[in-house]
Amino acid sequence: SMLRAFPDAPLHTSLYWPSGTFPAFAAADVHTMPIDRIGLFRRHHRLAFPFLARSFSTHEVDADVVLCSSSGWAHGIHTTGRKVVYCYSPARWLYYGDTYLGGGRKLLAGPALAAARAGLVRWDRKSAGTASCYLTSSVIVRDRIRETYGIEAEVVPPPHSLDTTLPQRPVEGVDAGFFLIVARLLAYKNVDSVVAAFAALPGRRLVVVGTGPETARLRRLAGANVTLVGRADDEQLRWLYANCTAVISAGYEDYGLTPIEAASFGRPAVVLRGGGFLDTVIEGETGVFFDQPSPMAVAAAVRQLCGSPWPEARLRSHARSFGEAAFTRRLREIVLGEPPALPAAPPRAPAASTLGTGRVR
Repeated sequence: SMLRAFPDAPLHTSLYWPSGTFPAFAAADVHTMPIDRIGLFRRHHRLAFPFLARSFSTHEVDADVVLCSSSGWAHGIHTTGRKVVYCYSPARWLYYGDTYLGGGRKLLAGPALAAARAGLVRWDRKSAGTASCYLTSSVIVRDRIRETYGIEAEVVPPPHSLDTTLPQRPVEGVDAGFFLIVARLLAYKNVDSVVAAFAALPGRRLVVVGTGPETARLRRLAGANVTLVGRADDEQLRWLYANCTAVISAGYEDYGLTPIEAASFGRPAVVLRGGGFLDTVIEGETGVFFDQPSPMAVAAAVRQLCGSPWPEARLRSHARSFGEAAFTRRLREIVLGEPPALPAAPPRAPAASTLGTGRVR
């Protein structure tokens, strides 16, 4: 979406493995850092961890404006112009290790990270202080940025990427009228609580899309009214959204994306009250909240949703406010200093105009 907002802007990154990422980047003017010459790092980026701070700090971009898409490193780039940072979160592995590095990963990564942490915190906060402004995805992350850096960020919600007009393909063995989970199957997503809730909802069906370490355990927990379909391509995902009763999420999310994707197909959501869902779900209008990720609370919220009407027009209108057009418009206003869009006015005689030509990267 950022590249579409600024189609002539080159993309600077540390590592780029074309066959291992989205094919849409193939059309971009991609500039990599010297670290990219090491093929092992391109395929196993976590091995590059000790070198990333220096790679970004020593890479200078000559531009009037640099837009940094950052969850830990890109805000450290050097530039001759303004630096606008879109921050998905202050580095989770640096400030929220107890949540981010769980189980075996914490035992493996903990000592190495602890040894480097003090220096990385100094680097990270100094880098944040070089930004002209900070943008982010949700209120909860805005508050996290304020707490971590003392910076007041503006919330510019990222757009959903599902086009409702493109083809759909049914998922074999799944009939319309189910509740839907779309998530990586990780412990903090609390998919097990939703699966357990449907044991108390024998008249309802649940479809789970996603893969991850929790897959085997969830299959053991699943009753006859729960189907785990694994991966789904975009055509299948569009069909699932269009044919579900509602989406469900019990995870702790920085940004509540799945309710927006569902709303674009006219479907409501049942979600945990917290995190990014507070930005993307309007209680009683586009969905229902539950207060705890427990089977009992989830089941009660499902029953509540089934007892209320959910007008599709209202849901689709809500989703449009999170579309790419709104995201692009606000991003260009901030990055290029374009004035906010005004309501349509009566036609006027043509006049000379000047289009901004600032170099954006």
